[in-house]
Amino acid sequence: MQIVTSWMRQGIQQGEAKLILRLLNRRLGEVNPQLQAQIQSLSTAELDDLGEALLDFTTTADLEAWFENR
Repeated sequence: MQIVTSWMRQGIQQGEAKLILRLLNRRLGEVNPQLQAQIQSLSTAELDDLGEALLDFTTTADLEAWFENR
């Protein structure tokens, strides 16, 4: 049961990262591979925070600043 729960959690996290990357690509243009890797390594809670913060982003610099300030 623990393996299934872990697998489900990982799937949710990957899905959330994918959605956030799609939203960022639409809002800012293509996100560079280094930032994509950073986003994919975030926890679910961090992805939730980024999901809210990205609504205020206007440039890639805003995303980079978010990573620096977290």
